Amino acid sequence: MEISVTDSSTRAPDLAHLSQLTTEQQNPASADIDMLDTEGMLRVINDEDARIAAAVRAEIPAIARAVDAIVSRIEQGGRLIYIGAGTSGRLGVLDASECPPTFNTPPDLVVGVIAGGDHALRHPVEAVEDQEESGATALDELHVSDRDAVVGIAASGRTPFVLGAVARARELGAVTIGISNTENSRLSAAVDIPITPVAGPEILSGSTRMKAGTAQKLVLNMLSTGAMIRLGKTYGNLMVDMQSTNAKLRRRAVGIVQRVTGIDEVSAAEALKAAGGDVKTAIVMNRLAVSRDAAQERLASARGRLRIALGETA
Repeated sequence: MEISVTDSSTRAPDLAHLSQLTTEQQNPASADIDMLDTEGMLRVINDEDARIAAAVRAEIPAIARAVDAIVSRIEQGGRLIYIGAGTSGRLGVLDASECPPTFNTPPDLVVGVIAGGDHALRHPVEAVEDQEESGATALDELHVSDRDAVVGIAASGRTPFVLGAVARARELGAVTIGISNTENSRLSAAVDIPITPVAGPEILSGSTRMKAGTAQKLVLNMLSTGAMIRLGKTYGNLMVDMQSTNAKLRRRAVGIVQRVTGIDEVSAAEALKAAGGDVKTAIVMNRLAVSRDAAQERLASARGRLRIALGETA
């Protein structure tokens, strides 16, 4: 789910010591990148990209705390809300928009808020990030409560729109998580759980869409995927809660039923049809030899967790 936010009120951005931020430093490894041949240029980019995974790995303890906090809020009926501006906002909206087709989540369970709204997904409207009050307003419009988890995303860790949002989220009792890419940022100090993958200066000074953006995408992948695994949206590494909305996905669903039950393709397709297209229901019906209603009741009592419905774990 993507939320549009626009507001005419502004607060002057904090530009003091901007040049000292990691994301604003000049990278010595790419200082002469414009003088290299194409392969040499790409190797420099790839070498710098290799640093990103290690930076994210160092943050796994914090990411794990964030995943557990998100799961706790969702189990209480809350939501996962991403909020950012520019590249960071686009990445949050992207991750939110991929959850319904991937994990069959309601469209309002994972929400992406970008400063400037849908237009900002395709066009540069970066000035709106200076509107701290708009960030707070966005949370008010979503009726955020203590059941929600709010993730602020800002490479510099000082984007007013994001800082305004997480400040309001804390006032409203939500658990707050911050993803930034520079040490000791304002965002890290303002949230309950700071996540700070610092992979060094960018390839091209003046933009954080490459290394910082990639690090943010990796963390967002972990947050949403980790939460969905903990919520029982998978069985092993199989996406048993996917939506079979086209021919490719229907074939994939049949394949998943085959893998879990051991039946042939024709039987798996028939089981899936009998289950109304629901992969989990088809698996429970086949494995336990029960009716569709009985299978759905077992899944409901197991809160959708297939292993528990099958009696494989307590």
